[in-house]
Amino acid sequence: MAVRAVRGAVQLERDEAGHMDEQVSELLTAVLERNRLTSDDLISIWFTATPDLHSDFPAAAARKLGIVDVPLICAQELDIAGAMPRVVRILAHVETELPKAEVAHVYLGAAATLRKDIAQ
Repeated sequence: MAVRAVRGAVQLERDEAGHMDEQVSELLTAVLERNRLTSDDLISIWFTATPDLHSDFPAAAARKLGIVDVPLICAQELDIAGAMPRVVRILAHVETELPKAEVAHVYLGAAATLRKDIAQ
C-alpha cells in the first residue's frame, strides 16, 4: 500500500456556513469516489481557505460526513492580488494501491481553472 497525496479545490458562491458545508462535502465526496477511497484510507487532510472566507471551518464538513478519526487542519491561503476569491483547497494524504499517475485530483466548478494541468 502506497501513501499518495490528492489535491482538490472548490470555489464558493458566497461566504455562508451552510454553503461551505455543502460545497466542501461535495468536494470530499468526489475525491473519495473518483479515487475509490473510504474514510479508512485517509491519513490526514489539510484544508486552506482564501482570506475572504470567515463563516466556518472547512474541516467541519468532513466531520459531518463521518470523517471523525482522521487528523484535519485548516489554514488560510496566501492573500495574493488577483487570486480567485472564495476558494477552499484540500490536500489529502491517503493509502491506496493507485499509481501516482492514476490519482484523480478534483477541482470543481470554476476552481478547475486553478490547475488545468492536473484537474480531472
